[in-house]
Amino acid sequence: MTKIKLCGLRRETDIDYVNQLLPDYIGFVFASFSKRYISAEEALKLRNKLRPEITPVGVFVDEAPETIAEYVDRGIIDIIQLHGHEDSGYIKKLRELTSAPIIQAFRISSAEDIAAAVSSEGDYILLDSGYGSGKAFDHTLIKAIERPYFLAGGLTAENAGEIISSLRPFAVDASSALEKNGYKEYNKMKAFVDAVRRKDE
Repeated sequence: MTKIKLCGLRRETDIDYVNQLLPDYIGFVFASFSKRYISAEEALKLRNKLRPEITPVGVFVDEAPETIAEYVDRGIIDIIQLHGHEDSGYIKKLRELTSAPIIQAFRISSAEDIAAAVSSEGDYILLDSGYGSGKAFDHTLIKAIERPYFLAGGLTAENAGEIISSLRPFAVDASSALEKNGYKEYNKMKAFVDAVRRKDE
């Protein structure tokens, strides 16, 4: 069954939505340059309202490992997602500080990017077209990939079913397609979740 991650939550209303829809994961973005940025304090408040069967993921871009470990220790997140230029040395350092699972994200534009993703030392990999771009990359590049992956970039309620049938990702991850005027909208979120679950029936 394809796992579902809904990313970029930052309001209590967003948590109300996901508590109804029950995705497998939700994402808090802690990159300060993002329009979906949320502070640690606000994320903790939201996490405390989150149903326990939903796993919170923290999205970081070139953040200090010590800072990330603190987010885990404080109970803000359960999984770490790295979206910057983090290398194997960085991941090793992070693992010395925390046992939280790590998702390493890769921007896919070539076969070399796929090779880098496959050799990642993260617990999971996420394949995307770019940081929160909402655009799809060339999916023919990943047809032969054997490692389970999260798929992001350009996924919508309209195309999710076809993409899942074609690629069989471990999980799908959406953010911008779930928004109207820059904020999460329940109907868009429900349509996406329903589309994924219908495909798995």
